[in-house]
Amino acid sequence: MKTLTGAEIVIECLKEQEVDTVFGYPGGTILNIYDALYKHQNEITHILTSHEQGASHAADGYARATGKVGVCLATSGPGATNLVTGIATANLDSIPMVAITCNVAVNLLGKDSFQEIDILGVTMPITKYNFIVKDVTKLAGVLRRAFTIAKSGRPGPVLVDITKDVTAAECEYEYKKPEEVKRESSDITEEDLEKALGMIRSSKKPFIFVGGGAVAAEASDELHAFAHKIQAPVADSLMGKGAFDGTDELYTGMIGMHGTKTSNFGVAECDLLIVVGARFSDRVVGDASRFASHAKILQLDVDPAEINKNIKTDASVIGDVKVILRRLNARLDPINHDQWIAHVERLKDMYPLRYNKEVLTGPYIMEKIYEVTKGEAIITTDVGQHQMWAAQYYKYKRPRQLLTSGGLGTMGYGLGAAIGAKMGCRDKLVINIGGDGCFRMNMNEIATATRYNIPIIQIVFNNHVLGMVRQWQTLFYGMRYSQTNLNDQVDFVKVAEGLGAKAYRITTKEEVEPTLLEAISLNVPVVIDCQIGTDDKVFPMVPAGKPIEEAFDEIDLRIEQL
Repeated sequence: MKTLTGAEIVIECLKEQEVDTVFGYPGGTILNIYDALYKHQNEITHILTSHEQGASHAADGYARATGKVGVCLATSGPGATNLVTGIATANLDSIPMVAITCNVAVNLLGKDSFQEIDILGVTMPITKYNFIVKDVTKLAGVLRRAFTIAKSGRPGPVLVDITKDVTAAECEYEYKKPEEVKRESSDITEEDLEKALGMIRSSKKPFIFVGGGAVAAEASDELHAFAHKIQAPVADSLMGKGAFDGTDELYTGMIGMHGTKTSNFGVAECDLLIVVGARFSDRVVGDASRFASHAKILQLDVDPAEINKNIKTDASVIGDVKVILRRLNARLDPINHDQWIAHVERLKDMYPLRYNKEVLTGPYIMEKIYEVTKGEAIITTDVGQHQMWAAQYYKYKRPRQLLTSGGLGTMGYGLGAAIGAKMGCRDKLVINIGGDGCFRMNMNEIATATRYNIPIIQIVFNNHVLGMVRQWQTLFYGMRYSQTNLNDQVDFVKVAEGLGAKAYRITTKEEVEPTLLEAISLNVPVVIDCQIGTDDKVFPMVPAGKPIEEAFDEIDLRIEQL
C-alpha cells in the first residue's frame, strides 16, 4: 500500500493491465497524467499522433491487430471531441478500447469553463460504457472495471473521464491483479444445442456465413474444423475476413453488396444458413425480406440483442462462438455434402472475380501485394473502392490480418490504424490501402510515422476522384458528378517527402512489383502514389436494398445495354 496522486494511479493501473503502448495528445487538463507518464516512459511507450482522431484510430488498430485493449489519451474539450469518430468506429465494429480523457476540476463543471465539454453525454450512444471520476478513491476501481468491460462478452470501447483535481489528489493505492475475463457460456442451453444439431444434420445444402464475432472470439480453429466436418461452403463479411482461411477450398469469398456471385448465389440457394458472429448488416443482406429465402437460419452469437434484430432466425445459440463451435464439433459426426460442394465449385468457375488486366488497376495492385508479401502482411484500409478491392483480392489466411472500418465506414481510419497495428505487431509488415480522398483526411499521420520511424507502407489508389461515390453517381445518378472531382494540384509524393517519408509514384503495371520490393526493403515509412483510372469500378455490385442474388458486374451491364 502506498500513497499516490490520481495521475500516478492511472499509470499504475495501465501497468496492471499490461499496457505497453498508448496513443494520445496532451493538453491542459491531462497534464498531470502526462507528467506521470514522463516518469514511466521506459515502461509505457507513448505515441504522439498528429491529431487526436489519429490516436483513437491507432488504439483501435492496435487492438484489432493484437486482440488486446487499445488505449488512447486526450485532454478536455476539443481534445476529447476529436476522439469521437474513432470511438464510434470502434463501437460499431466491437473493438476493445479504453479512451482516457480529463475534464475541468469538479468545482468548474457545468459552468462553461474553458475547454469544458460533457464528453459523457457526447459519447454515451457510442460506447459500451462510460464513466466520469470525481473522487480519487474511486479512480483505480473505475479504470480496472473499464478494461474488464471493454474486453468481456461482445467487446467495445469504454471512456473514462477524470476531472483535473482528481489527477492531482492523493490516496492509497495497492496493486491488484487484473480480473480474468471468462468466455460467455452461461446462456448456452442444451435445448438450443440440440435444435442446432438437428438442423445441421438434416440439411442437404448448408452454408456458413462468418462475421467479426468469430475473430473477436478467436474461433478460427474451431470454425475450420466445423466447416470441414459438415462439408459446408464458407463466406465472410468484411469484418469476418481471416476468421476462415481465404485459401481454403471451402471458401467462397465475401458476401453482400460487393461480395462474390458465388457467395451471394450460394446463400440464396442453401437450405440452412449458419451465421457465426455476424450481425446481418444492411450491406450484407440487401433486401432483408428476400435474404436467404429458401433457407432456415441458425445464428450463433454472444450478444442476444443481435438475434432477430435485422433478420428473423429459425434457431439460435447464445454465447461465445468459440465455446459453441467446440460443443457442436464434439457432438457431430462427419457429414457428406459432395453434390452441394460440387455445385458451389461450378459457381466459382462460372463467376470468378474479373478486372481489366491490360492497365494499372486497384485489383492488380492488390494481387501483387499479396504475391510479394506471400499473404503474410497486415492490411489496413480506409473506406471506398480500395477497401473493397483489398477485401476481394488479398487472401486473408488468419484472423487480424485485415483491419478496416466496417460498420461506420470511416474515411481517414487506415493510416492511424496502421501505426497502431505496427506498434502492436512489430515483426509484421503493415500496409495501409487508401484512396486519394481518404489520404487527404489522414495524411498528417505520416508525420507520426516518420517521427518515430514506424515502417509502414501507405498505398494511395489515386484516381483523382471520390471513387465509390463517383461509381454510384455513374450507375444511379445519371453521371452527375457533384463534388467528387479531386483533380487538383496536390502532389502526394511531395507531401509525403515534406513529412519525412520516402515516396514513389507509379503509373504502369511493370512498376508495381519492384517498387513494392524496394519499399519493403527500406524499413522506413513509405508512400506509394498509384495512378489508376478515374472510372474503374468495384464489381460485383448489388444495388442498395436489392436482393444479394441480383449482383451484377461489367459483363452484365454490357449485356443489358445491348
